[in-house]
Amino acid sequence: MNKEELHLSVIENTDFTFARSGGKGGQNVNKVNTKVHGTLDLHKVQGLTSLEREQAFAKLSAKINSAGLLFVDCESERSQELNKKIALNRLENWIQNAAVIQPKRKKTKPTKSSKEKRLASKKLHSLIKQSRKRIFP
Repeated sequence: MNKEELHLSVIENTDFTFARSGGKGGQNVNKVNTKVHGTLDLHKVQGLTSLEREQAFAKLSAKINSAGLLFVDCESERSQELNKKIALNRLENWIQNAAVIQPKRKKTKPTKSSKEKRLASKKLHSLIKQSRKRIFP
């Protein structure tokens, strides 16, 4: 994954629409369109291999519609510019996290010493519980 290419591609291919958001702001809320709704076509995003792209589609399926558009909303700040930056960061982070390919786990067996430590701790725990028992005459 090429992060710089991905960053530029996300910025270029994201379409934004703006709306009035609720919350704090007084008259600012009633006058200014600060809520940001972004859509990104994942097919156009550069910087991902085909395998990474497939994995991103699979992991982000809840946020993607049938046309392959990824949606993000942001209305946490009172300014449109800040909300736009936050939305772009979210999109980028989602794609980066979804595109990470986990290496396959190599199975290993426990070592002899780890088995002995486990058995020793079990014996100790057993002895502690044994010592709590009441002995009835």
